[in-house]
Amino acid sequence: MSEEIVIRAEGIGRTFKGPEGEVVALQGLNLQVEAGEFVAVCGPSGCGKSTLLLILGALLRPTSGVLEVGGERPYELPAARRNLFRAKTVGFVFQQFHLLPYLSVRENILLPTATVSCSDAPGRARELIDRFHLAPRAEHLPAQLSAGEKQRTALARALMNRPRILLADEPTGNLDPESSAVVLDSLQNFAERGGIVIMVTHEPVAADRADRNVALADLCSADR
Repeated sequence: MSEEIVIRAEGIGRTFKGPEGEVVALQGLNLQVEAGEFVAVCGPSGCGKSTLLLILGALLRPTSGVLEVGGERPYELPAARRNLFRAKTVGFVFQQFHLLPYLSVRENILLPTATVSCSDAPGRARELIDRFHLAPRAEHLPAQLSAGEKQRTALARALMNRPRILLADEPTGNLDPESSAVVLDSLQNFAERGGIVIMVTHEPVAADRADRNVALADLCSADR
Protein backbone atom coordinates (compact mmCIF):
# COMPACT_ATOMS: atom_id res chain seq x y z
CA MET A 1 0.00 0.00 0.00
CA SER A 2 1.33 3.43 -0.95
CA GLU A 3 0.76 6.78 0.73
CA GLU A 4 -0.84 8.26 -2.38
CA ILE A 5 -4.36 9.39 -1.51
CA VAL A 6 -6.54 8.58 -4.52
CA ILE A 7 -10.01 9.10 -3.06
CA ARG A 8 -10.75 12.12 -0.90
CA ALA A 9 -14.33 12.72 0.23
CA GLU A 10 -14.95 15.74 2.44
CA GLY A 11 -18.23 16.70 4.08
CA ILE A 12 -20.28 14.44 1.82
CA GLY A 13 -24.01 14.58 2.39
CA ARG A 14 -26.95 13.18 0.49
CA THR A 15 -30.66 13.71 1.08
CA PHE A 16 -33.68 12.28 -0.71
CA LYS A 17 -37.27 13.42 -0.90
CA GLY A 18 -39.58 11.07 0.99
CA PRO A 19 -43.36 10.96 1.41
CA GLU A 20 -43.04 12.66 4.78
CA GLY A 21 -40.29 15.09 3.86
CA GLU A 22 -36.53 15.04 3.46
CA VAL A 23 -34.63 11.85 4.27
CA VAL A 24 -30.96 12.14 5.20
CA ALA A 25 -28.94 9.22 3.81
CA LEU A 26 -25.47 10.62 4.52
CA GLN A 27 -24.29 13.64 6.47
CA GLY A 28 -20.82 15.13 6.91
CA LEU A 29 -18.96 12.06 5.67
CA ASN A 30 -15.17 12.20 5.41
CA LEU A 31 -13.06 9.46 3.85
CA GLN A 32 -9.57 9.13 2.40
CA VAL A 33 -8.35 6.02 0.61
CA GLU A 34 -4.81 5.32 -0.55
CA ALA A 35 -3.63 3.42 -3.61
CA GLY A 36 -3.38 -0.27 -2.86
CA GLU A 37 -5.89 -0.16 -0.01
CA PHE A 38 -8.78 -2.59 0.53
CA VAL A 39 -11.45 -0.97 2.70
CA ALA A 40 -14.55 -2.69 4.07
CA VAL A 41 -17.45 -0.40 4.97
CA CYS A 42 -19.80 -1.93 7.51
CA GLY A 43 -23.09 -0.95 9.10
CA PRO A 44 -26.72 -2.00 9.40
CA SER A 45 -29.10 -2.13 6.44
CA GLY A 46 -30.42 1.27 5.43
CA CYS A 47 -27.55 3.27 6.93
CA GLY A 48 -26.36 4.66 3.57
CA LYS A 49 -23.60 2.23 2.56
CA SER A 50 -24.87 1.71 -0.99
CA THR A 51 -25.52 5.44 -1.34
CA LEU A 52 -21.87 6.02 -0.46
CA LEU A 53 -20.67 3.63 -3.17
CA LEU A 54 -22.85 5.30 -5.79
CA ILE A 55 -21.43 8.70 -4.84
CA LEU A 56 -17.83 7.43 -4.89
CA GLY A 57 -18.48 5.87 -8.29
CA ALA A 58 -19.69 9.16 -9.82
CA LEU A 59 -23.21 7.75 -10.24
CA LEU A 60 -25.06 9.82 -7.63
CA ARG A 61 -24.36 13.50 -7.06
CA PRO A 62 -23.99 14.37 -3.37
CA THR A 63 -26.20 17.08 -1.93
CA SER A 64 -23.19 18.61 -0.20
CA GLY A 65 -19.44 18.11 0.10
CA VAL A 66 -16.59 17.50 -2.34
CA LEU A 67 -15.33 14.30 -3.92
CA GLU A 68 -11.90 14.04 -5.52
CA VAL A 69 -10.74 10.89 -7.30
CA GLY A 70 -7.22 10.84 -8.66
CA GLY A 71 -7.11 14.63 -8.50
CA GLU A 72 -10.35 15.01 -10.50
CA ARG A 73 -13.65 16.26 -9.15
CA PRO A 74 -16.08 14.10 -11.13
CA TYR A 75 -19.19 16.06 -10.18
CA GLU A 76 -17.68 19.21 -11.60
CA LEU A 77 -17.21 17.57 -15.01
CA PRO A 78 -19.81 17.82 -17.80
CA ALA A 79 -22.01 14.72 -17.93
CA ALA A 80 -20.28 13.18 -20.96
CA ARG A 81 -16.81 13.60 -19.45
CA ARG A 82 -18.02 12.29 -16.10
CA ASN A 83 -19.39 9.18 -17.80
CA LEU A 84 -16.08 8.61 -19.54
CA PHE A 85 -14.16 9.22 -16.33
CA ARG A 86 -16.31 6.64 -14.54
CA ALA A 87 -15.94 4.08 -17.33
CA LYS A 88 -12.15 4.39 -17.30
CA THR A 89 -11.60 4.65 -13.56
CA VAL A 90 -14.23 2.59 -11.72
CA GLY A 91 -15.43 -1.00 -11.85
CA PHE A 92 -18.62 -2.03 -10.04
CA VAL A 93 -19.51 -5.40 -8.51
CA PHE A 94 -23.02 -5.84 -7.10
CA GLN A 95 -24.76 -8.48 -4.99
CA GLN A 96 -27.42 -8.93 -7.70
CA PHE A 97 -24.80 -9.21 -10.49
CA HIS A 98 -26.65 -6.89 -12.97
CA LEU A 99 -25.70 -8.95 -16.02
CA LEU A 100 -27.63 -8.26 -19.23
CA PRO A 101 -29.81 -11.37 -19.64
CA TYR A 102 -29.71 -11.42 -23.46
CA LEU A 103 -25.90 -11.28 -23.69
CA SER A 104 -23.53 -14.20 -23.29
CA VAL A 105 -20.84 -14.35 -20.63
CA ARG A 106 -18.27 -13.15 -23.19
CA GLU A 107 -20.52 -10.32 -24.36
CA ASN A 108 -21.25 -9.20 -20.81
CA ILE A 109 -17.54 -9.09 -20.05
CA LEU A 110 -16.90 -7.05 -23.21
CA LEU A 111 -19.72 -4.60 -22.44
CA PRO A 112 -17.52 -1.87 -20.87
CA THR A 113 -15.64 -1.53 -24.16
CA ALA A 114 -18.78 -0.03 -25.68
CA THR A 115 -17.92 3.12 -23.69
CA VAL A 116 -14.12 2.98 -23.66
CA SER A 117 -12.36 1.56 -26.69
CA CYS A 118 -9.90 -1.24 -25.98
CA SER A 119 -7.45 -2.23 -28.70
CA ASP A 120 -6.94 -5.69 -27.22
CA ALA A 121 -10.57 -6.28 -26.20
CA PRO A 122 -10.93 -9.89 -27.48
CA GLY A 123 -7.63 -10.92 -25.91
CA ARG A 124 -8.43 -9.15 -22.66
CA ALA A 125 -11.82 -10.89 -22.51
CA ARG A 126 -10.19 -14.29 -23.12
CA GLU A 127 -7.67 -13.58 -20.36
CA LEU A 128 -10.44 -12.77 -17.88
CA ILE A 129 -12.57 -15.74 -18.96
CA ASP A 130 -9.58 -18.03 -18.33
CA ARG A 131 -8.69 -16.33 -15.04
CA PHE A 132 -12.17 -16.85 -13.65
CA HIS A 133 -12.55 -20.38 -15.08
CA LEU A 134 -15.46 -19.38 -17.29
CA ALA A 135 -14.31 -20.91 -20.58
CA PRO A 136 -16.94 -23.71 -20.55
CA ARG A 137 -19.62 -21.05 -19.99
CA ALA A 138 -18.32 -18.30 -22.29
CA GLU A 139 -21.23 -18.50 -24.75
CA HIS A 140 -23.94 -19.19 -22.15
CA LEU A 141 -26.57 -16.67 -21.09
CA PRO A 142 -26.80 -15.54 -17.44
CA ALA A 143 -29.93 -17.65 -16.86
CA GLN A 144 -27.80 -20.74 -17.50
CA LEU A 145 -25.20 -19.85 -14.84
CA SER A 146 -24.88 -20.59 -11.14
CA ALA A 147 -24.72 -17.68 -8.70
CA GLY A 148 -20.95 -18.10 -8.42
CA GLU A 149 -20.52 -18.08 -12.20
CA LYS A 150 -22.66 -14.95 -12.46
CA GLN A 151 -20.55 -13.14 -9.88
CA ARG A 152 -17.30 -14.23 -11.55
CA THR A 153 -18.68 -12.89 -14.83
CA ALA A 154 -19.62 -9.62 -13.14
CA LEU A 155 -16.15 -9.33 -11.62
CA ALA A 156 -14.50 -10.00 -14.99
CA ARG A 157 -16.69 -7.29 -16.53
CA ALA A 158 -15.68 -4.85 -13.77
CA LEU A 159 -12.01 -5.52 -14.53
CA MET A 160 -12.32 -5.36 -18.33
CA ASN A 161 -11.23 -1.72 -18.72
CA ARG A 162 -8.41 -2.07 -16.17
CA PRO A 163 -9.97 0.37 -13.67
CA ARG A 164 -8.07 1.94 -10.82
CA ILE A 165 -10.93 1.43 -8.35
CA LEU A 166 -13.32 -1.44 -7.63
CA LEU A 167 -16.52 -0.68 -5.73
CA ALA A 168 -18.20 -3.82 -4.43
CA ASP A 169 -21.68 -3.81 -2.86
CA GLU A 170 -22.20 -7.02 -0.83
CA PRO A 171 -20.33 -9.01 -3.52
CA THR A 172 -20.51 -12.30 -1.59
CA GLY A 173 -24.06 -11.92 -0.27
CA ASN A 174 -25.58 -14.53 -2.62
CA LEU A 175 -22.63 -16.91 -2.81
CA ASP A 176 -21.57 -20.18 -1.23
CA PRO A 177 -18.27 -20.19 0.74
CA GLU A 178 -16.19 -21.51 -2.17
CA SER A 179 -17.48 -18.91 -4.63
CA SER A 180 -17.11 -16.20 -1.99
CA ALA A 181 -13.46 -17.12 -1.53
CA VAL A 182 -12.82 -16.76 -5.28
CA VAL A 183 -14.35 -13.27 -5.30
CA LEU A 184 -12.52 -12.14 -2.16
CA ASP A 185 -9.21 -13.53 -3.43
CA SER A 186 -9.67 -11.48 -6.60
CA LEU A 187 -10.51 -8.28 -4.73
CA GLN A 188 -7.54 -8.77 -2.42
CA ASN A 189 -5.22 -9.41 -5.37
CA PHE A 190 -6.47 -6.27 -7.12
CA ALA A 191 -5.55 -4.16 -4.09
CA GLU A 192 -2.18 -5.88 -3.66
CA ARG A 193 -1.36 -4.88 -7.24
CA GLY A 194 -1.99 -1.21 -6.46
CA GLY A 195 -5.71 -0.83 -7.06
CA ILE A 196 -8.31 0.38 -4.59
CA VAL A 197 -11.19 -1.76 -3.34
CA ILE A 198 -14.06 -0.33 -1.32
CA MET A 199 -16.42 -3.10 -0.31
CA VAL A 200 -19.73 -2.77 1.50
CA THR A 201 -20.42 -5.89 3.54
CA HIS A 202 -22.13 -7.17 6.65
CA GLU A 203 -20.23 -10.49 6.55
CA PRO A 204 -17.33 -10.83 9.04
CA VAL A 205 -15.50 -13.32 6.79
CA ALA A 206 -15.50 -10.81 3.93
CA ALA A 207 -14.59 -7.86 6.16
CA ASP A 208 -11.61 -9.78 7.54
CA ARG A 209 -10.02 -9.75 4.08
CA ALA A 210 -9.79 -5.96 4.05
CA ASP A 211 -6.83 -3.88 5.19
CA ARG A 212 -9.19 -1.57 7.05
CA ASN A 213 -12.71 -1.94 8.41
CA VAL A 214 -14.76 1.21 8.96
CA ALA A 215 -18.25 1.63 10.35
CA LEU A 216 -20.18 4.08 8.22
CA ALA A 217 -21.36 5.95 11.33
CA ASP A 218 -17.73 6.64 12.24
CA LEU A 219 -17.13 8.38 8.89
CA CYS A 220 -19.93 10.87 9.49
CA SER A 221 -19.63 13.97 11.63
CA ALA A 222 -23.25 13.92 12.77
CA ASP A 223 -25.96 11.39 13.43
CA ARG A 224 -28.57 11.06 10.74
